[in-house]
Amino acid sequence: MNIFVFGSSLTSTYWNGAATYYRGMYKNLQRLGHRVTFAEPAIYDRQKHRDAEISYAEILVYETPQDIPRLLKHARRADVIIKHSGIGADDSRLEDEVLDCRTQKNRVIFWDVDAPATLSRLESDPWDPFRAVIPEYDAIFTYGGGPPVLSHYSKFGAQTCVPIYNGLDPETHHPVASDPNLSCDLAFVGHRLPDREARVEEFFLKAAHLAPELSFVLGGEGWGSKNLPPNVRWIGHVGSERHNAVNCSARMVLNVNRESMAKVGFSPPTRVFEAAGAGACLITDEWEGVDQFFTPNSEILIAKGAEEVVAHLRGRNAEQGSTIGQAMMNRALRDHSYQSRAQQVHTELEKLLRTTKARKPRRKVSATQTISPLAA
Repeated sequence: MNIFVFGSSLTSTYWNGAATYYRGMYKNLQRLGHRVTFAEPAIYDRQKHRDAEISYAEILVYETPQDIPRLLKHARRADVIIKHSGIGADDSRLEDEVLDCRTQKNRVIFWDVDAPATLSRLESDPWDPFRAVIPEYDAIFTYGGGPPVLSHYSKFGAQTCVPIYNGLDPETHHPVASDPNLSCDLAFVGHRLPDREARVEEFFLKAAHLAPELSFVLGGEGWGSKNLPPNVRWIGHVGSERHNAVNCSARMVLNVNRESMAKVGFSPPTRVFEAAGAGACLITDEWEGVDQFFTPNSEILIAKGAEEVVAHLRGRNAEQGSTIGQAMMNRALRDHSYQSRAQQVHTELEKLLRTTKARKPRRKVSATQTISPLAA
């Protein structure tokens, strides 16, 4: 089937944490026989920081907002139209107007790549325009979130909500030779974001203070002005092509979820599976549902704070860490590949297209109309 996608960027990871998820998913959907057209806006200098050549999708880089009407006309001819969350430009407009592309034959899906943040925003703003359009989508797909996210979207009137979790693409994330320039005891890669910074301070920077004899590497945008401990080295933006080298050069790798993801749980971010693909020994902050993906202590290490991060670093040598990393890689290859995730999406899309629905006229909600808040 023909799939038309509005997303942040498939070609660049620059200020775009969803790129790896998009790439793994759409590459494998193309292999299942789907034709993918991916529209991404020319914003945030992403086109100057392209880090992948995409052969499995037609890429439409557009100027926003002037190109939106043309793209919507193009999208209308597709079997499935997908609007991802967090594009970064004209999101509210697209979330409303993609629904006007719907016909008796196609289906329109909202695919939320940051459901905890989206739902938190909706809870805090009863006049958020996205509240009114949720029931009009044929389906809501989510990047993660598990039962809490499914329940919340159901209360907002979603017709159906399906979690499509992150996964591993072993063609792009795999073991490589270690790089002496990236050698350290603990590495963390993540952009400096308001919803993450306090947790990075607790799990990473505080751990560095507590273990001055150990070495730490910090990657990601925005940390240049941060006062870092002397044993922390900031390496700036880490393009997707360097992730394997970072993960294979550190004795252990750290995952720190953003506050909203940690609160909701069931939301393993991309870096978890990237580390798994590299066979890295991963320490993650604690969140509900982690044991649904990997077995604690044998496939993944869990920490409630900096003290436990340091305990893991001091309590296991490189060989022990390698054993945990290998076990995590084997589990990811068996149960959490993007190939299996894409098969899940394929099945859901076929189910949606088989369902015959009477199309009702769209119910437009004016900006001044009050939308009742959802009870927490």
